[in-house]
Amino acid sequence: MPDATSPVAARWIQRWLIVIALMVYAMILIGGATRLTDSGLSITEWAPLKGALPPLSEAAWLSEFEKYKATAEFQQQNYNMTMSEFQFIYWWEWGHRLFGRLIGLVAVGGFIWFAAMRWLSRTWAVRLGVLIALGGLQGFIGWWMVASGIGDTDRLDVAPYRLMTHFGLALLIIAITVWFWLDLSERRRRPADGVFRGLALAILVLTSVQMLTGALVAGLDAGRSYTDWPLMAGELVPSHYIDEELGVRSLFEGRAATQFNHRFGAYLLWGLALYAAFRARGTDLKLPFMVIAGLVTAQALWGILTLINGAPLPIALVHQGLGVLVLLAGIWIVWSTQATAALKTQTAQA
Repeated sequence: MPDATSPVAARWIQRWLIVIALMVYAMILIGGATRLTDSGLSITEWAPLKGALPPLSEAAWLSEFEKYKATAEFQQQNYNMTMSEFQFIYWWEWGHRLFGRLIGLVAVGGFIWFAAMRWLSRTWAVRLGVLIALGGLQGFIGWWMVASGIGDTDRLDVAPYRLMTHFGLALLIIAITVWFWLDLSERRRRPADGVFRGLALAILVLTSVQMLTGALVAGLDAGRSYTDWPLMAGELVPSHYIDEELGVRSLFEGRAATQFNHRFGAYLLWGLALYAAFRARGTDLKLPFMVIAGLVTAQALWGILTLINGAPLPIALVHQGLGVLVLLAGIWIVWSTQATAALKTQTAQA
């Protein structure tokens, strides 16, 4: 029986994984736009089946608007909102949820087809099954996030921790998808010594942490709080880095602390990527390390541009999209350098 390592199976599963990765990438950008337009709380119920249809009558729209009026976001911030303004944010959130359903259909449909074609070995059936399960979990996490801003709460937005969890899981899904695609590809790994394997892993870990701190910044609207650079409100380190009311929670809930941490993490990642590219010159790893150094440089410069302009929607989405590309480049370079001892021996003998 052919399995996922046979040429035909591998080719079709790779195509499917590329589609999944592109859809998840688009979903991340749609989610970013949903957050930046403050649209996430416009739909106050989670109905996986019934919710696939938008309001189709004036009465249905009025009903949805009345539900939104019960939220703290409306009562304290958007109390002057008109129906047309509500419909604008509603369509963003509805589109976000609909696209998630489409990803689920493509994922499950592809898996069923591959199973019917008997293209999946037991190992690959488990691997792809776990990937799909993570996608299903993401739907629950998404609702858990939205639920933090509705009901008996004073929150005007979703909880930053839950937003970070939702975003982090999306990054994990796209990262695993690309890793699986690389496993099925004919690309060769590049045997590397411990220094370069360590640098590649450090870049990936730091990029992941940086993306998660960015989610906290977005969740708190901290990116629009301090728009001067390289200082923050004229200071190298903001004097109110630790908020008196928040205490140590300022590290995760304070606007000054989260933005400063995100800036500092960017400097660390930038420096590490440039150092790794310098160390890799003259080696087989020159290209991948130069690529990731270039992407990190572009992301850092665009991040500064995003900051000083107050994070407007188009610029902020490019910043988010570039961040995902940096993460995927990190996945590629870690995959490429994690050569086994056997592969090293084969390469040396070749």
